Amino acid sequence: MCKLHHAAFDRNLLGIRPDFVVEVRSELLREIDGPMLQHGLKEMNGTQLVLPRERASRPDTARLEERYEEFQSAK
Repeated sequence: MCKLHHAAFDRNLLGIRPDFVVEVRSELLREIDGPMLQHGLKEMNGTQLVLPRERASRPDTARLEERYEEFQSAK
């Protein structure tokens, strides 16, 4: 992820499910703004992350699950 996506992730604007699918907050999906919001974040909703071939370099699924629960409970 780039700096924009990391910032959105850190602020719980987008989450990553344990199956590596990106989910964008519904409130953000309803926002009307310029192309950066549309193409930079909204279009990521439902996309599957491309993972490194090496398993050791992949995200920890247990930690992703914890972090996804934080995303779901964030307001």
